[in-house]
Amino acid sequence: MRGRVRARFLDTRPLRSSQSFRDLWIGTSVSQLGGQIANVAVLAQVWDLTGSPAGTGAIGLATGLPMVLFGLLGGTLADTVDRRAVVRATTAGQLLAAAGLCVQALADNRNVLLLLALVAMGTSCSALGAPARRTFPVRLLPGDQVAAGLALTNVSFQAAMLAGPAMAGLIIARWNFPAAYATQAMAMAVSMLAVIRLPAVRPEGADAAGGRRRPQRGGWRIVLRRPTLWGSMATDLSATLLAMPIALFPLVNEVRFGGSPQTLGLFLSAVAVGGIAAGLLSGTVTRRRRGGLVQLSAAGVWGLALACFGLAGALWPALGCLAVAGAADTVSVVTRSALVQWETPDAYRGRVSSVEHVIGVAGPELGNFRGGLLASATSAPFALVFGGLSAVLAVAAVSATNAPLRAYRTPPAAAQPTAPGVADAAAAAGEGC
Repeated sequence: MRGRVRARFLDTRPLRSSQSFRDLWIGTSVSQLGGQIANVAVLAQVWDLTGSPAGTGAIGLATGLPMVLFGLLGGTLADTVDRRAVVRATTAGQLLAAAGLCVQALADNRNVLLLLALVAMGTSCSALGAPARRTFPVRLLPGDQVAAGLALTNVSFQAAMLAGPAMAGLIIARWNFPAAYATQAMAMAVSMLAVIRLPAVRPEGADAAGGRRRPQRGGWRIVLRRPTLWGSMATDLSATLLAMPIALFPLVNEVRFGGSPQTLGLFLSAVAVGGIAAGLLSGTVTRRRRGGLVQLSAAGVWGLALACFGLAGALWPALGCLAVAGAADTVSVVTRSALVQWETPDAYRGRVSSVEHVIGVAGPELGNFRGGLLASATSAPFALVFGGLSAVLAVAAVSATNAPLRAYRTPPAAAQPTAPGVADAAAAAGEGC
């Protein structure tokens, strides 16, 4: 009975079974918290310098473009050289960018372009190393613990989203911007120490001496030719592109709840609280082998919850809907990430991870843009309900047309992490993008 209860909660086996994963998790968690603090500081400093929403909007441009461009480049790099070396180098670049932000704040910089250039530098390094980082859990953990490891990573991210902005407000109010950026720099230093301790993680087929090999083309083909991969990514894109609600929060708050900034903050916190709750109970899903069905179900719940949020007239039901949406999003992300890593041949994991990364970045941004346009032409409640139900229908269409995704089962515990798709890697060696 005790074992059944334990299985429902956060599965911490990866932290106990793999010191390398534990080091990676600690470093990543600390850097995410520092990143959230820096994000608030950048937003506040840009507003202080420009006093313009166009200025704060430029932050999105300084982060979005590098994410897409360097994310795709990072995928090829991760399939060419030792992935540990990639992560070490890009983490060092993020540390330098954080130090630069601290220096410019200490110097009382009044040039917003310099500030945005440093933000773009840090984002570029992060995006360049992200595909390599995504391949680590499947190489560092036993097969039956990969989903649990991803759940632990997601919990730390949700916790950083919840705690980081509040910490940033306290730090900036008492010690101003230099202290916030110094906090990020210290966090990146901790992450760097953790990365240094990692073992070499060379892509399969790499040269044993130098860890370098000539990359084969075909990362996009692998995604398009494997129903489980394109189905999983299409499910995520359907949910975020059609039902992303963040851009509508200010309008909903203004129309229904008086425009209080505290209420607006509660909207964002409710999503994070739901995500953390799902992460703490993730043992319920990470031990289930029907990963495709779990992701499809979670994406459907996400759409329904946001449609209900659009109909909610009182604050507490609205917050409850957002918490459910946040929980469903966490379940969907964890199961998708595990499925993508398992179903991708190791020689292609970097590039397929870069595709997943770009979809994860572009989908929400485009979804927010779509929702804002629809709300401006109609209303925020209509945009939420229409978007949520559209997402449900789109996910249902993916499910109906993709039997392999519905039937997908994660490999048993005895399987080796690099086993899936080896034959496909050989078959795809000559494929073009």
